[in-house]
Amino acid sequence: MSTGQLAGKVALITGGASGIGAGVAAVFASQGAHVVIGDLNGVAAEEYAASLGKEGHLASNYALDVTSRADIDKVMKSIEDSLGGVDILVNNAGISSVRDFVDITDHDWDTMMNVNLKGVVLTTQRVIPLMKERRWGRIINISSMAGKQGLPRLAHYCATKFGVIGITQSLAFELAPFNITSNAVCPGVVRTPLWDDDANGILNDLDGENGWNSFVNGIPLGRPQSPQDMGNACLFFAARSGDNVTGESINVSGGQQVH
Repeated sequence: MSTGQLAGKVALITGGASGIGAGVAAVFASQGAHVVIGDLNGVAAEEYAASLGKEGHLASNYALDVTSRADIDKVMKSIEDSLGGVDILVNNAGISSVRDFVDITDHDWDTMMNVNLKGVVLTTQRVIPLMKERRWGRIINISSMAGKQGLPRLAHYCATKFGVIGITQSLAFELAPFNITSNAVCPGVVRTPLWDDDANGILNDLDGENGWNSFVNGIPLGRPQSPQDMGNACLFFAARSGDNVTGESINVSGGQQVH
């Protein structure tokens, strides 16, 4: 029998095969949760779940497109049939790109909104009914410090992350009567594929390593954040420590953002 702060809970992490999602999954697994890795890259999801299993953790995996209601329904039905359903949802799947505001195309805007915002809506809508029935649930959304302060050349990204916080707060009020909490984690500077992707990585437009160093130099605690840092913050909300906390958006930015 698994032990830990999340023993007996089933946690779905979208975009869970790499970056922040993988960090959250590792922390949750270490605390006894059965983690379900959902990722658009089904092969990566399978490989990461297998690696967690080899470490003695409980893990499953699915190829998951969070922009497709039909895909979400199929995956959720499978989770319900095999594991009883999702207790903890971490909406982490996301994309980014850097564009001057006037250069944001319809495709740029629609793609960002579909993944970063609509994906949160569709996935969360699907888990709420069972959480209400059980009168327990934890919804944790990954926003960003760009969800609290606009940044140049990231207007479309910022719009989605501000939106995530708005959804988080609205759900907190709607779901409180059912003992379901809704909170957000706002990462600061975490070196993930969003930064390094060959096509749309943030560093492509920010002078590479010099751009990275300029971000890191602005962190009062002197180091970038890690996926494990985000996992620890999510654990606070998912475990009993977060029982009386809802509607919050916590910065994990080493002091780079303090509001």
